[in-house]
Amino acid sequence: MSDDPLQRPHVWQPGTSSPPLLLLHGTGGDEHDLLVLRQHLAPDAPVLSPRGTVSEHGMARFFRRHEEGVFDEDDLRLRADELATFLTAAEQKYDVPAGSWLAVGFSNGANMASALLLRHPESLAGAVLLAAMVPFAADEPEDQALAGKRVLIVNGTTDPMATADQTTRLTAQLRRHAADVDVLSFPGGHTIDPRQLPRIKEFVDTTAGRQR
Repeated sequence: MSDDPLQRPHVWQPGTSSPPLLLLHGTGGDEHDLLVLRQHLAPDAPVLSPRGTVSEHGMARFFRRHEEGVFDEDDLRLRADELATFLTAAEQKYDVPAGSWLAVGFSNGANMASALLLRHPESLAGAVLLAAMVPFAADEPEDQALAGKRVLIVNGTTDPMATADQTTRLTAQLRRHAADVDVLSFPGGHTIDPRQLPRIKEFVDTTAGRQR
């Protein structure tokens, strides 16, 4: 990567409301994929949408994996550190309050958001995790690192990757660090279910109320 973190491909859309949204795409997506979510969740919010810097057979991802469902956790830690540095640079360039981002990630992007929360809790105010799995296999000791952070996990009940077990384990992992975690399940697979968007917007609006 360049010495300038902001050389990473990304889209910035200014806005006037809070919280600012950090959009993290899934495998094979790019920085434009999730921009449509802004109009559904927070039309007036600032939006930062970076591209994953890892290529898997030509598909952009935020971190490497050994095979489907098996993460390269060393690379995940490295990429989470890089993303935290990118966010700090973006906050300075775009005049965003430090650590005020609400991450909205899908699949690979959701897993990166979870890793960022666990590794750099100061970087995010919270997260919406769509089709999310457990980022790190080992559970660390309980602490209060995520106290005050709100997380919404939105997983389909027939998702073959983000299974019910994954949802339960991820919820427990985040709560071990004192995150305020809600789970929204829907009948469906590894996808973003548009029927859930009004309920996700309620979560975003509540998070915005806490930042005012």
